[in-house]
Amino acid sequence: MTSTIKVDNIQDQDGNNIINENSNTITIGASGDTVTLASGASQSGFGRTGTVNWQTTPKTGDFTAVNGEGYFVNTTSGGVTMTMPSGSAGAIVSIQDYNKTFDSNNLIIAPASGEKINGGTASASLIINTEGQGLTFVYVDGTVGWKSVYENEFTAGGSDFITATGGTITTVCTNFKVHTFTGPGTFCVSTAGSPTNGVVSYMVLAGGGGGGWDRAGGGGGGGFREFKSPVTPYTASPLNGNPGGTSVSITAPGAFPITVGGGGAGGNDTIGRGVTGSNSIFSTITSAGGGGGGAAPSGQGTGLNGGSGGGAAGPGSAGSGNTPPVSPAQGTNGGAVPGVVHAAGGGGATAVGTDGASPAAGAGGAGATTSINNSPTTYAGGGGGGHSSAGNSPPTSGAAGGSGGGGAGGNAGGGLGTAGTTNTGGGGGGGGNNPNTSPAGNGGAGGSGIVIIRYKFQ
Repeated sequence: MTSTIKVDNIQDQDGNNIINENSNTITIGASGDTVTLASGASQSGFGRTGTVNWQTTPKTGDFTAVNGEGYFVNTTSGGVTMTMPSGSAGAIVSIQDYNKTFDSNNLIIAPASGEKINGGTASASLIINTEGQGLTFVYVDGTVGWKSVYENEFTAGGSDFITATGGTITTVCTNFKVHTFTGPGTFCVSTAGSPTNGVVSYMVLAGGGGGGWDRAGGGGGGGFREFKSPVTPYTASPLNGNPGGTSVSITAPGAFPITVGGGGAGGNDTIGRGVTGSNSIFSTITSAGGGGGGAAPSGQGTGLNGGSGGGAAGPGSAGSGNTPPVSPAQGTNGGAVPGVVHAAGGGGATAVGTDGASPAAGAGGAGATTSINNSPTTYAGGGGGGHSSAGNSPPTSGAAGGSGGGGAGGNAGGGLGTAGTTNTGGGGGGGGNNPNTSPAGNGGAGGSGIVIIRYKFQ
């Protein structure tokens, strides 16, 4: 026997409606009330608001989707095919790349036989090959079939390591990235990493100085500054500033403009001395351009100051290196000329320029060698001094440039100084001269600088 209770309204003790029936419309609660299902209870018939019930066990193999569900799909071990349910108006399915591997192993979405995806060909599958992609599909009708109504591509995640872009990026020793800037750019950081991993290694190298004109001094190498982070092992130069130097801690989001200094122009009969190179800058680190080499005309014999000093022309004093001063020193002094004949070499990052003296001009000072880019490379050599013949003696070659891109000096027959090598910060060689010939040789231009940043990314 079945019992039936018939009421139009159920109220609480205060007279507030709990359930009210009026013309076949049933109202549960009053405006502003909260209706809560008991723990473990389920609901049906309330309709859907554009969301899905996410299944948190990742799918690693082929499967058939169910209306109203969302799936995390893991394609780490291989591609996966998801077959859509038979379409009905308002049906909804979502997917999300579980571990950012859709780009290497694709997700294939296959509609039921005869149905479409986004108005495409009936029964044709959709291939998802974008890293980190997520999609939500709603079935509309037979014309468009399953329509994608929401899409996201998000690959960044919480990380103990730096994530950045900018310059030319290479991966070395599996876990380290190297950003190389040979011109101006921006080191853009999206993830800063932990306090330990967020300290980068860097090498900031300025442009080399130009060699002088007329039996002239070589240009100084560009200022060389390096800091080796404890978490990025490699063989650093003797000028490594850790400990005692200036570290750079990365913040995110952050944009760090990079300036790469150009080499100074070589001297000529108009300007005499070589031109000092331009500075290179990364964050709080500025490396000074190499000093220009001195020239023979009266009053221009002294080399110019800079990251490394320019060499002198006779008679003249050496240009001072490490100007302005930093610790460790960013370069050395140029060579001096006590007499009036052969010119001196420009200073290099680790060795002073050789003084000019009879019977030969002075060589450029040696640069510094670092493996920050994973290959031992020498930078910031000084330019060699230009040679001058004595009376009618045969022309003699100018002095060699220092290791690290320094240009050789011109010969005594009015030879031109050799330019410093591009992106090494090498100083230009000084021009040569013979009193019985003209014109005197112009100086070589300094080599441009470079900025390299290295960090642990995993």
